[in-house]
Amino acid sequence: QVPLVESGGGLVQPGGSLRLSCAASGRTLSQYNRGWFRQAPGKERELVAAIDRIGTTYYADTVGGRFTISRDYAKNAAYLQMNSLKPEDTAFYYCNFGTSWTSTTIVPGNFWGRGTQVTVSS
Repeated sequence: QVPLVESGGGLVQPGGSLRLSCAASGRTLSQYNRGWFRQAPGKERELVAAIDRIGTTYYADTVGGRFTISRDYAKNAAYLQMNSLKPEDTAFYYCNFGTSWTSTTIVPGNFWGRGTQVTVSS
């Protein structure tokens, strides 16, 4: 497994912003789709945003218009800009390489990071 390392999580007040970063070390995964999942206590892991090789994006209904996913193939990286954060965005956020999705199916890729905590609270 190629390790992915997330960074950028933390504590932020409602309405604030955070930018998560994910970098892959070792073998180049430049052509892989990227995705960001999150998991809150007592809830299932869910796909928040994803982007494929040609720039097609997916956003969960709960974050559309507030979150933006991007990637940098040269740096083997993925990013998640999160604006207008809400307490319900509090969760552990995971980077995933190889994410695929259709209108009815979401399939995580094989490469995961260990996650970074995002807490939205006043």
